[in-house]
Amino acid sequence: MSGPGKRSNFRSRVKPFKHLDDDVSLRRRIPNRRPRNDSSIRIFNVDLKIALGLSVVAFFFVLFLIYNLINHIPQAQIPRVVTPLPAPKLMDLPQFQGEHKESLYWGTYRPHAYLGIRARTPRSLIGGLMWLGVQDGRYSLRHFCQDSDGLSQYGWTDHDGRNYGHQMIVDQEMELATSFLKSKGEDSGYGGDWAVRLNVQNHKSNANEELSRSAHLFFYLADEDGNALTVGEDTLGTSENSLLASGSHMDIGNWQLHLKSEDDLEIHYSGFKTPHIHNLSDLVQENLGLQIRKFNRLQLPDSSDDYPSILVFQISAKIPFKADITLISGTGLESSRVQKRISSLTGTSLTSQLKEKQREFDSKFEKTFNLDNKVDSESIIAGKAAIGNLLGGIGYFFGQSKIALPKDLNLASQDNSILYWPAELYTAVPSRPFFPRGFLWDEGFHQLLIRRWDTRISLDIVGHWLDLMNIDGWIPREQILGAEALSKVPKEFVAQLPSNGNPPTLFLVLRELLHGLKKNKFTAAESNDISSFLKQAYVRLEAWFQWFNTTQSGKEIGTYYWHGRDHTTTRQLNPQTLSSGFDDYPRASHPSEDERHIDLRCWMLLAADCMHSISELFEENNFGKEYDTTVKFLSDFEILNQMHYDNAYGAYFDFGNHTEKVRLRWKETIVGNNYPTRELLREVLETPKLRLVPHIGYVSLFPFMGRIIPADSWILEKQLDLISNRSILWTDFGLRSLAKTSSIYMKHNTEHDAPYWRGPIWMNMNYMILSSLYHYSREDGPYKDKAKTIYGDLRGNLIRNVVRNYHKTGFFWEQYDQRNGKGKGARVFTGWTSLVLLIMAEAYP
Repeated sequence: MSGPGKRSNFRSRVKPFKHLDDDVSLRRRIPNRRPRNDSSIRIFNVDLKIALGLSVVAFFFVLFLIYNLINHIPQAQIPRVVTPLPAPKLMDLPQFQGEHKESLYWGTYRPHAYLGIRARTPRSLIGGLMWLGVQDGRYSLRHFCQDSDGLSQYGWTDHDGRNYGHQMIVDQEMELATSFLKSKGEDSGYGGDWAVRLNVQNHKSNANEELSRSAHLFFYLADEDGNALTVGEDTLGTSENSLLASGSHMDIGNWQLHLKSEDDLEIHYSGFKTPHIHNLSDLVQENLGLQIRKFNRLQLPDSSDDYPSILVFQISAKIPFKADITLISGTGLESSRVQKRISSLTGTSLTSQLKEKQREFDSKFEKTFNLDNKVDSESIIAGKAAIGNLLGGIGYFFGQSKIALPKDLNLASQDNSILYWPAELYTAVPSRPFFPRGFLWDEGFHQLLIRRWDTRISLDIVGHWLDLMNIDGWIPREQILGAEALSKVPKEFVAQLPSNGNPPTLFLVLRELLHGLKKNKFTAAESNDISSFLKQAYVRLEAWFQWFNTTQSGKEIGTYYWHGRDHTTTRQLNPQTLSSGFDDYPRASHPSEDERHIDLRCWMLLAADCMHSISELFEENNFGKEYDTTVKFLSDFEILNQMHYDNAYGAYFDFGNHTEKVRLRWKETIVGNNYPTRELLREVLETPKLRLVPHIGYVSLFPFMGRIIPADSWILEKQLDLISNRSILWTDFGLRSLAKTSSIYMKHNTEHDAPYWRGPIWMNMNYMILSSLYHYSREDGPYKDKAKTIYGDLRGNLIRNVVRNYHKTGFFWEQYDQRNGKGKGARVFTGWTSLVLLIMAEAYP
């Protein structure tokens, strides 16, 4: 265990599980039998006590046999790693039930699809959109977000996270706008009704007429419960009957799907009976291909499997055209007023409601972020897209994580993995095409933005994450839940390692919530919700803290290092530290238990400080004192400097077994049949020794980001010099992740692993650094003015570069090139790049 205050293990404070046989004693004393009366020969004149005694003996004899039989059957032991934490679930809190839960029932909760609608329930009705795009003169079916589709633009320009969203998609010469709206009336079923407007236009006036004169859209509805869907009687007709499909679902009762349009549409359909949704694109393509080969027509066959669980409707028309699709729930009720509800969610009524929702979005945006006189109009457009894309990318997932087990474990299966318990997760995602699932270290940064927009949604998301905690206090860092999520991840990357952590960034938003409570920044209702949440979350947060404090501790008291680095690798220039979130950022060249990681130390300080604040809030005095001791130790400036500061560089570094003389070299090796091949292998040119690891970059600045350095310390000036030095970290587009002076700057880690955190500009760390510059620019001290100047210059550089890239490319990017500012890595990476909006608003922790 690490840290100055040794704390009782969480498990010692929780009542252990009882096994069934703990409460049932099978050792019973057999009652004494009365002496037999030999003088009596009447068989029916039996003493009742003797009969009762014999019955008891027989009963316990049978019980004894059953006990021995059961104990000869091996009892399956549930491994600790897949045992849930025995604590009240946060999602069981009253504030997440009732109206709140129903209000979030429907949503665009399938972020991996260009347009995907589902409910927050494990077995949902699912809606979605596909269309035929044109690529290299050929048709190509679009469905799930993927870079290879080559769309010049897609993403939510507005989204409120609850009831409304508007997205613009540009695919070659076709412009497709998708709008989503929810409505809850007295006659609606659970969760209300929803509508989708599809507006197709020509993107360019000189579009190729032959290829763009018609558009083919495919809207589908699927029932994950496998319930049969019924096609409307007049789906192919042109009468006023707008019914496409109908059915029944456990949550919402009877429902109907309708389509309305003033344009001349051609409708065709296919029905499929299949438990799988993620391969729907293949089924549609196969149907279309068969129709083309047989009949030379590009249309679905207007046929269906028996009792289909998926219906796909092809909507074909000449561009431009509009189509409104609405799902009406609770249609089985006598008072359902179906036609009136259809009218209110289609046509001019839908147009009016969408305009009103857009006005409400704009108004809330202005009120929340207050960008007047802070940035220009182009920045405001990008800012709206940042929050819109982040909220529109919130997803709901259900499934079981796959957990890796030790390789030496003797298992009947060769898989060496085990499934977590079935769980749900409501979360934002970093990137719709590349990372459309939950990532623990990303989510804390997402919530810095989301909690300012909607505190209750933010609490809901954090609660879902904390409910994924196992009995040891561990949370899997990447959540790959359900068949659709699994379909996006290579098999070898699915299993999560229970020995590896991830930065506990959720404490970033918890710190803000605690600060807001102290400063009375919330409404009375919000304050009550936050307080109730924190009170119930306390036991889970404590378990999480203790997991880090015990499993990631170093040799010395108060030291920590990220476990899981590969000390046997012969191919990596510097063994990766994936659990830190910084992947290939250079650490000690030879991983060992002697390592001390400065970033993890600062994360632990943040966590301990939050735990101390929560303890004070709820008067958990015994534990609060221990957290206070930990905070004082980890924030002790002298101890920090003794362990991590290098006077020669004026920087904070990791410590470990290290040498700078490591390189990658091509070597010839002989494989089967004496066949020679070349491999790029690591070569160590000198014996490593225990020392500070001399690489300046984001990790070096964690004490600065944590505001541990006193405002009057000369070491603060050294950090400001490192930040503003063009030869080290400074660029005109933001701060580099690794200094140009580093021996590993922009070097590949293996033959195929390009530099990731070895130079490019990342928005999450720039935001954290900017936040501390803002802090020091307002603190009295000799370096206040210097911090203020650097702050202004860095803020301007970051905003200009992200906004310029957004308007030029149509996307936010994962990272930005430190040489020219161009977006690189994953595009459509709203995630933590959306923090640029908080930079515009000058909203910092």
